[in-house]
Amino acid sequence: MNLAHSTQALETHRVWDPFVRIFHWSLVACVALNQFVLEDGKTAHEWVGYTASALVLARVLWGFVGTRHARFSDFFPTLTRLAAHLRALQRGEHPHHAGHNPLGAVMMLALMALVLALGATGWMQTTDDFFGEEWLMELHEALSHGLLWAAGLHAAAAIVMGRLERVRLVRAMVTGVKQRF
Repeated sequence: MNLAHSTQALETHRVWDPFVRIFHWSLVACVALNQFVLEDGKTAHEWVGYTASALVLARVLWGFVGTRHARFSDFFPTLTRLAAHLRALQRGEHPHHAGHNPLGAVMMLALMALVLALGATGWMQTTDDFFGEEWLMELHEALSHGLLWAAGLHAAAAIVMGRLERVRLVRAMVTGVKQRF
């Protein structure tokens, strides 16, 4: 094996399986449709919201039974992992993580929680007990704004951290392969 081929093998890692990638981009599509295309409260908006919630629930299940880097045990952001990662960042270091780094894991879990909360509050608005409740509509709207801000931060962080860590993070969510440059 020549040195160039050996170096290339060390520089690329198959990380995201097809389920994770399809989940990710399907969820992006659901959020974009409900935020920018579909009319609030209409049937299509509701079903896209339910689809988003179902995607997240499927991803949670996949977090226990899926491939190595899809499993929560591979990246769950424990206090120890978070503290070590933050200390490394303070020192100007950018440790390599095959899957999500601890801060990325926190963001991923927060995004999924927001989607589930949106699904729950959206569904509640269709029930007799909560139909027309102003506080619930305001909560649902606040959660949707929070999701947009968090998604924007997530996208920006993927670009910035990808550059700092010299890893093509966005491309990895398309191809499944993390590649260092």
